Amino acid sequence: MKSRNFGLLLPLMFVSHGYATNTVTDWNTMAATTIISNGGNSPAAAGVLFAYTSLAVYDAVNAITGEYEPFYYHVAGPQNASMDAAVVAAAHRVLVHYFPAQQPALDSQYIAAMAAITGDPSSISAGTVVGEGAAMELIRVRSGDGLAANITYTPGSGPGAWIPTPPSFSPPITPWLGQMRPFTMRTAADYLPDPPPALTSETWKRDYNLTRVYGGTVSSVRSDAEAEIGIFWTENTAAQYARAFNNLAISNNLGVADTARMMAMVWTGYADAGIGCFNGKYEYGFWRPVTAIPAGGGNSALTADPGWIPLATTPAHPEYPAAHACLTGAVTPLVANFFGTTRVHVLMDSRAFSDGIHQHTFEDTRDWMDEVFWARIYAGFHFHHSLEVGRQLGESVATHLVRNNFRARSGSR
Repeated sequence: MKSRNFGLLLPLMFVSHGYATNTVTDWNTMAATTIISNGGNSPAAAGVLFAYTSLAVYDAVNAITGEYEPFYYHVAGPQNASMDAAVVAAAHRVLVHYFPAQQPALDSQYIAAMAAITGDPSSISAGTVVGEGAAMELIRVRSGDGLAANITYTPGSGPGAWIPTPPSFSPPITPWLGQMRPFTMRTAADYLPDPPPALTSETWKRDYNLTRVYGGTVSSVRSDAEAEIGIFWTENTAAQYARAFNNLAISNNLGVADTARMMAMVWTGYADAGIGCFNGKYEYGFWRPVTAIPAGGGNSALTADPGWIPLATTPAHPEYPAAHACLTGAVTPLVANFFGTTRVHVLMDSRAFSDGIHQHTFEDTRDWMDEVFWARIYAGFHFHHSLEVGRQLGESVATHLVRNNFRARSGSR
């Protein structure tokens, strides 16, 4: 069973940069600062940038250990090269490339991190060369992949069509994401789901009423605990998961090489699930509950609620399929695959509350997925079928990734 603690939790400070157990978690934290805190990237778009960083780090470390199949960088490095130096060099180079305006801060972190590495200077130098090489190869291969491309999306109109949502009525975010070249899939549309339910269907009527009664600001059926769950998962997902992945590495005493592989697996799966998900979102352009429920769902058999407002502010992109279900649908089986069991202790925290940090813990990755699923209904963001389809999309991405990537290399040195 999962447990929850709904108050301020100061012990979570152990995930900070200064206490990370290895350079991979250090630079995963630095990536979060660069990509989200300073870079302002949305949850799904941030996943692509985390994937760039973690893949370069994985390839750099793997070039030294030779234990697993490389992703982009196929050059074997010296076995005595410093893995710490390789990690720092790879992560720094990737982040500076994609965020040149942040180079002064990144350079400062790089200098401090390199100064903290102990060992033979020639080993550190060799590791630095490997890290730079892995980063530059990733940058070369990913050039022109569609990151932040100028893609225009024009919203539709009428029942079922997504339109900008209150309170800010912002234009649709990251329509380019669903068109970019993925990492492990052949195309962004590899797992394109079937269209959303027809507005005349029983599925639609069930989903509409479920979100209408559970997801509004005012709900007579949602419990306080369920409302807390709804808000808990409204923080930027990539920021929240960056801390969670660090927690997994720390609590399981993973070394540099294992942490690099885990981070590469989960962030690459996260990124591809986001790409596939946004391909579906902008293919179908389905309306959000905040639009559908006041309008009566485009079906005379449904009850319109003109004053209905979701518990939390709706993200500015189409509803179907549900992004958090796509992302978590990929991440949770990848975590289970990495550890060889779904019975993994997961510590999750949220900065989405005014009364401090809230913490949830799970003892099974399936419970983690289940809570995210219902959270999106409690928050008033999504419909049930959209969440089912999103989870299936994420699971398909994870299954394909595990079968084809990050595998042990036969005869590894």
